[in-house]
Amino acid sequence: MRFRVRKAAHVFERVGLAVAGAACGLFVGAYVGSAIPVLTTQGFLLLMMVLGFVGFYLGIDTPQLPFDEAHSRIDAAEFLSSAGTLCATLTAFASVAVIVLRLEPHMVWTWLALIGWIGGVAMQIVAGAKARMRK
Repeated sequence: MRFRVRKAAHVFERVGLAVAGAACGLFVGAYVGSAIPVLTTQGFLLLMMVLGFVGFYLGIDTPQLPFDEAHSRIDAAEFLSSAGTLCATLTAFASVAVIVLRLEPHMVWTWLALIGWIGGVAMQIVAGAKARMRK
């Protein structure tokens, strides 16, 4: 019974992180979609949210290398996961700031936000898949 409770707690934690990722995707999608008319669609918002959900579900809680292997080489999955999480959350934070403060940054910043978000969640997804394949 204790094992099932721990397993359920772990799933709840991961789903909570995934929902946070979806919320971040919603903010980035709202900012980018409001600045680039072609991307002002519900499908684009949904895509950004799904990317955030999957990225944060897979990438934030990656299984680490066994202790003896951790000293012999760099853990690429752990590095990608942390870099991707930082990139995605900074992009989401900047997007929220633009929306809340009603700023109108140059279009270059909007494209950088889109690239930063997609790059960040892509790193998380790759890191999560890589870490789970080595089990």
